[in-house]
Amino acid sequence: MSKTLVIRLSSIGDVAMTIPVVYAAAEANPNDSFTVLTQTFLTPLFMNCPSNIDLLGVNLRTTEKSFFGFLSFAWMLRKYKFDRVLDLHHVIRSWIVDILFYMNGKKVFVVDKRRKERKRLTARQPKVIQPLHPVTARYADVFHRAGFHFEETFVSLFSTKPADTGSLVVLFGEKKGVWIGIAPFAKHQGKIYPLAKMEQVVKALSGQESVTVFLFGSAGEEEETLKQWENKYKNTINVASRKFIFDKTLLIISMLDVHLSMDSANMHLGSLAGTDVISIWGATHPFAGFYGYRQRPDLAIQTALPCRPCSMFGQKPCYRGDWACMNTIEPEQVIHKINAYLKEL
Repeated sequence: MSKTLVIRLSSIGDVAMTIPVVYAAAEANPNDSFTVLTQTFLTPLFMNCPSNIDLLGVNLRTTEKSFFGFLSFAWMLRKYKFDRVLDLHHVIRSWIVDILFYMNGKKVFVVDKRRKERKRLTARQPKVIQPLHPVTARYADVFHRAGFHFEETFVSLFSTKPADTGSLVVLFGEKKGVWIGIAPFAKHQGKIYPLAKMEQVVKALSGQESVTVFLFGSAGEEEETLKQWENKYKNTINVASRKFIFDKTLLIISMLDVHLSMDSANMHLGSLAGTDVISIWGATHPFAGFYGYRQRPDLAIQTALPCRPCSMFGQKPCYRGDWACMNTIEPEQVIHKINAYLKEL
């Protein structure tokens, strides 16, 4: 049995995208063991994993935050005697681990981030908009180069072990009618649909017969906004205030009929839970390779503008100054997309 270390330290969405690949590789290679190194708070994402997957958590917010703290942690990893390292992150911290194992005679395989292709895709006009290699496929390429053979077999975190919904019944009662999730936030402005418009979406959907809206977000300002919406609109539940960890959040998402999300972690959580996601795109673009695993391309809402995409992660300021990529998408368009999807069910 060979032992493989798989590294992806952040962010939530990127770590989530490793799961379909790691699970498929582990299931296809049951005689090998795979240890995933990620941040400790992200380990609950790896629900119902194959028995030959182990998890190692690192605390990049506290004990291993400093260079020497992480170096000490990386030095400790040698005791596990891994045969190879698969670096799915390719940043300074993962390089430290790579170098230590390489110097010890172990093979190291690193993800190709296709930085030149990304730069061309986000350049200003004139440019050709073409889809880049999906991130999940790039992760799979690393495994293939390391000699692991497998197919895309991942369906959801609950495909091998059905979701235990008993706890949700205690919290929200038996599911009746349609459950719609809405995750209106993202890390950067270029990926956030204007909140005033999103509130109109929440108002319209929560007012429909037999619809319950679940609002997802983080603590702080996001939670406060969602509290206001929960108080203003009937049949609306603010999940952010429940302070759930990932396993409970994923359980709720698995029960949704559809999930509305930005180009953010919630889109990828929907993929892990086996739930279709309607996603809204602004400065970023599905062609950049970060589209949700096995999500339907026709469920992406976006405006065709010559300036798009201008950013890989939505962090750049709008050089037009008007954020037209988001502002030209009207609430009625989002509501229609959701209702049209629900009619298919």
